[in-house]
Amino acid sequence: MQILPPETDFALRRRPAAATEAGLARSDAAAFMIGDADPAAALAQLPHAALWQSLYRKSGHTAAAPLLVTRLPNARHTLAAVGFVSAGASAFERLTLAGRLMREIVRPGVASLQCHAAALDATASAAALEALASAAMVHAVPMPQRKSKPTPAPNLRTIDVHGGRTADLELAAATAAGNHLARWLTTLPPNELDCVAYRRVLAQLARREGWSFRFYDERALERLGAGAFLAVTRANEHRGAGIARLTYRPSGTRSRRRIGLVGKGICFDTGGINLKSHKGMFQMHGDMQGSAVAVGTLLALARRSAPVEIDCWLALTENQIGPRAYRPQEVVRASNGVTIQVVHSDAEGRMVLADTLALAARAKPALLLDFATLTGACVNALTERYSGAFTNRSSLEPVLQSAGRASGERVWCFPMDKDFDDELDSPIADVMQCSMDNKGDHILAARFLSRFVPDGLPWVHVDLSSSEHKGGLAHVPTEFTGFGVRFAAQLLGDGAWLDRLEPRP
Repeated sequence: MQILPPETDFALRRRPAAATEAGLARSDAAAFMIGDADPAAALAQLPHAALWQSLYRKSGHTAAAPLLVTRLPNARHTLAAVGFVSAGASAFERLTLAGRLMREIVRPGVASLQCHAAALDATASAAALEALASAAMVHAVPMPQRKSKPTPAPNLRTIDVHGGRTADLELAAATAAGNHLARWLTTLPPNELDCVAYRRVLAQLARREGWSFRFYDERALERLGAGAFLAVTRANEHRGAGIARLTYRPSGTRSRRRIGLVGKGICFDTGGINLKSHKGMFQMHGDMQGSAVAVGTLLALARRSAPVEIDCWLALTENQIGPRAYRPQEVVRASNGVTIQVVHSDAEGRMVLADTLALAARAKPALLLDFATLTGACVNALTERYSGAFTNRSSLEPVLQSAGRASGERVWCFPMDKDFDDELDSPIADVMQCSMDNKGDHILAARFLSRFVPDGLPWVHVDLSSSEHKGGLAHVPTEFTGFGVRFAAQLLGDGAWLDRLEPRP
């Protein structure tokens, strides 16, 4: 079984030439994103203008500008699609439109694609072309299949971007690769991606990419006093749980900036003693999405040759039920000395993250960023279209929301006031794992995690409420969205803003 996804080597090329009828005849497919201010006039700028204008008239050109799809009258019968976008469209709206276009034209048999923009200014045109290229790559990569008769995978290999002189195609390619990795790992069934297999595939990935790899197994975690993590692992039938550390160091001069990425990697979550219902348990192989997003972000930044040092810490275990499963009212001690009163065994994510954050903090990064499918409360608050962001630096809130808007992976910042800690007061331990009800559990979970991050360390927690969305989200066509890779790549960028972070709140 293939656990590590196959590499898809796209030929992503910039082409200065504008679209022509002869040029379009050299590709299997073409996508156009054009301004919607005057659709008829915009269509007149395209090759085969009369054909497009006829299709537009037949569509009824209602308030919502239609998607136009046809075969062009050339020898190749090029499959072409046109979508209309407003000049002030958000990144999410552009990506969503790009995804709709690619659903129509990225098919088996389409090996070459052209991306064009028209009737837009230079800035909007560059953004449209980046969205089209990103959507094309996301749609063209294979996903795990275990059918006896697999669905044919797309075979797109060449993407020509016309007129995209300022479009950041390198970022598009890097984030598409990271997103593919995250979605692939998440989609794998739990009998294939258990902790043992996950550890093996991460070591393989590290060798391929030139990263260092270290694994803290249960024995090592016992020596570190990681009682919160080890409580969750107790019921596992195999002893493969642990914390993986992947390390990327940029070539050349040593970077002064170090990022810590942390991901929740619960390979299957039964709920433990507080057993989930059959519906609640069905997709719980996806409870490792935080780890998949973290390692996908690492891949994207490394492929971009980001000038930052990155340590990626992944908490790999399962939350099983059995005679040794941890129970409500147990008190365990985390590796930083904080004692925790267990309330609910299905709040296992914050338990494994507690020790993983504490361990990651020892490396003294400039910023600690964690990803986790942590709470249903965040889904209730935001639906599955936004993810929740939490930080111990109020100055970071506009930075986080700006990165969400720019990337098209939107986040909303929630409060982190200390008085929420009243809900986690314990009569016998330093902190309760969670409260007895679900009110504001996403906020309480973040406040709980803050106990394991030193005050002097800037920290961001992302609760991945948009990690799953039926029918996909933005340009991503699959239910598991890989949300977070584009956001983190946009947020971290070249890392220069990290120098301006205040060391203490």
